Amino acid sequence: MTDDPRPDHERPAADPPGATSLADQAPPTDPGPAVEPAPAVDRRDLVVVMRGVSRRYGGRPAVDRINLSVSRGTILGIIGPSGAGKTTTIRMLTGAIRPTEGDVRVMGVEPARFRRRDRERIGYMPQLFTLYEDLTAGENIDFVASLFGMLWRRRRRRVREVLHVVDLWEARGKRAGRLSGGMQRRLELACALVHEPELIILDEPTAGIDPLLRGSIWDELHRLRDAGRTLLVTTQHISEAEECDAVALIVGGEIIALATPGELRRMATNGDLLDIETGTLFDGAELQSTPGVVDVVQVGPRKLRVAVDDAGIALPVVVDRIRSSGTEVESARELRLSFDEIFAILVERHGARMAAESSTGGGDDAAGSTDRPGSAAA
Repeated sequence: MTDDPRPDHERPAADPPGATSLADQAPPTDPGPAVEPAPAVDRRDLVVVMRGVSRRYGGRPAVDRINLSVSRGTILGIIGPSGAGKTTTIRMLTGAIRPTEGDVRVMGVEPARFRRRDRERIGYMPQLFTLYEDLTAGENIDFVASLFGMLWRRRRRRVREVLHVVDLWEARGKRAGRLSGGMQRRLELACALVHEPELIILDEPTAGIDPLLRGSIWDELHRLRDAGRTLLVTTQHISEAEECDAVALIVGGEIIALATPGELRRMATNGDLLDIETGTLFDGAELQSTPGVVDVVQVGPRKLRVAVDDAGIALPVVVDRIRSSGTEVESARELRLSFDEIFAILVERHGARMAAESSTGGGDDAAGSTDRPGSAAA
């Protein structure tokens, strides 16, 4: 990345005199509901820190009081519907826009104060196609690599490598303007990866890409994570949550949940889920007092959905309890909801909570975002 080429009047304003660093500031008074206590994280390992960050347009919040920390060597997925605030969040992290309020630090630096050496540590793939349409795919990548000062031998190797990663080797001689929309997305991704940055910010990198190629792209992202890179990935493909170390669910500009994929499942279902089918009629209420059972839903006369603390421990206990009542168990298994279902449950629950707070006049005090230091990194 290069220094900001915009005229002075278009650049983001600098901090006012006397601005303090994150270390000098008191923690926000309203961090929002915490998911669970997280282990202590060395602040030197935090690549991204957002504290009480909001961005408003004409008085309407696009992002509302976000608190977020991302550790080095983590893939954080920012998942939500179109218009949820994902791109606004990313643009504040890159310095393209400044927050209306709150504090943002990326690798210890406020994005509005990035210097060239800071930008060279970041790879950014925007949501819209921004490359040169008259250059070929290979020339675009080579040009971007040259902007980062990569010498010819390394540049040629990396151009070849990323073209293979995004499956554009055969199209390397085609002009970018003549590529399909999906191929242009892959070309943008290749340009973001070519200089092997420390922090990689990808705004919907798999949009318009077929599922098979999507898998190979995630394989490359995992390889980069394993090499110590930090990745922030926005996506509307909710199923991609399982590819991430931690997931932030964002709706209406708020982070409504921030946890590992496994923790999100447990948040949505209040534990692990068991799917039980009995041979004859069985009243699920009889299981309520069983050790390890959190909740029981009678799906049908012979079908039960049981929330438990630990499926591995509780499954045989639940089966024995049903059999001891004289009822045969036809099938019993752990049920894993899809992330589309998990997302729907969490969004619905959040909406119900906000509606209840609004009706009682407590919305202003309870609003806010989840703050989970370290992004629950694995």
